[in-house]
Amino acid sequence: MTFPCYPKYKASGFIWLGDVPESWALKRLGHYFDERRERASDTEFEPLSVTKHGIVPRLESAAKTQDGDNRKKVLAGDFVINSRSDRKGSSGLSPLDGSVSLICTVLTPSGLHGPFIHHLFRSELFQEEYYRWGKGIVADLWSTNFSDMKNIVLGVPSEAEQIQIARFLDHETARIDALIEEQQRLIELLKEKRQTVISHTVTKGLDPTVSMKDSCVEWLGEVPAHWDVGALRWYATIQGGVAKGKDYEGRETVLMPYLRVANVQNGFVDLSEVKEISVLESEVERYSLRAGDVLMNEGGDNDKLGRGTVWQGQISPCLHQNHVFAIRPNGSLKAEWLATFTQSEQARIYFFLNSKQSTNLASISASNAMGLALPIPSVNEQQEILAYLDQDRARHEQLVGVATSTVELLQERRSALISAAVTGKIDVRGWQPAASAPSPELVEEAV
Repeated sequence: MTFPCYPKYKASGFIWLGDVPESWALKRLGHYFDERRERASDTEFEPLSVTKHGIVPRLESAAKTQDGDNRKKVLAGDFVINSRSDRKGSSGLSPLDGSVSLICTVLTPSGLHGPFIHHLFRSELFQEEYYRWGKGIVADLWSTNFSDMKNIVLGVPSEAEQIQIARFLDHETARIDALIEEQQRLIELLKEKRQTVISHTVTKGLDPTVSMKDSCVEWLGEVPAHWDVGALRWYATIQGGVAKGKDYEGRETVLMPYLRVANVQNGFVDLSEVKEISVLESEVERYSLRAGDVLMNEGGDNDKLGRGTVWQGQISPCLHQNHVFAIRPNGSLKAEWLATFTQSEQARIYFFLNSKQSTNLASISASNAMGLALPIPSVNEQQEILAYLDQDRARHEQLVGVATSTVELLQERRSALISAAVTGKIDVRGWQPAASAPSPELVEEAV
């Protein structure tokens, strides 16, 4: 969809605005806004969160302070913006009365249409200009005060155009958001399907006609009759890790790279930041990882607990801390089979049932981890199933990649459309939603 430009433009003199329609006024932000500086208590005025999705009742995840009496008052129709540069994009027109953190700037508009302000001030162009006026001592963290932002020059159309631009953007962004949501749902469905394929294949195999038997493990169910089922400890050993903070006073040590819990992610090893630890030279071999070890975290949230990944020997030698299990399979168990099985829903149930649960995290002991019941086909069949899952993974990643790229393109389209409309680069005065009758007043004005 393409939109016309305005018939005539004039130079605004400001990079972020560029040329604006000839009929638009150029005035400083302070001409249209006052700062609301009234203090409020969060017991009288509902605490609000200033997010990248606008102003909402305080989120459960929001940091709570003991200074609830020292907040800024917000009334419905005020525009609130987080003044810190590391919260770029956190702003919006408030639909609620409430209170916000003192770091936020609360603006009361005069003579401007609220929904138009909402789109203008949340546009990337304005956000960049707003934070450009900020001050601070840290290169990537500073704040913009009202005393500075009030000098930003705005391009302001007539009230009728403001209303029309807001109508247009409300409609078009809602349509784009719906498309984004569809793609995000598709990505989640693809992930669920991948999970289902893994869970089915590593417990049932590839042959749907094969005879099945009871595994005698409730959470595992039936497995192919010719497969073995046994505890992980039958097929692998667990290697202890080095404990941080050991006292080596007076003894000669060497500095070695080592993997922490943060390095072991779900399905891959993150080597972007590898720490070093001092150990005795005699301990290096004992704690060193070998290519083919399966790394598993002792603790984490339930989605990541116990999920394994194969160490490929990217750093050699490399140690691991004692909160990272290094499982070393024997000849009957391929490392990739174990790592893949830990991704299954069946393994997830086992880890949940055999872990120690706390408020936000869970942990599993080494003995419980080694008690995991494994379905074990022959090494050749393990390899055959893994090859099939590799092909499925490639198809999955391709589909997810297409959907992810679509989301990114839609988000770019959304941002560009908002910026173009609120700075007058496109003329939407004659726009109407599909199957809607045109507005005579707006059509007349557009002529």
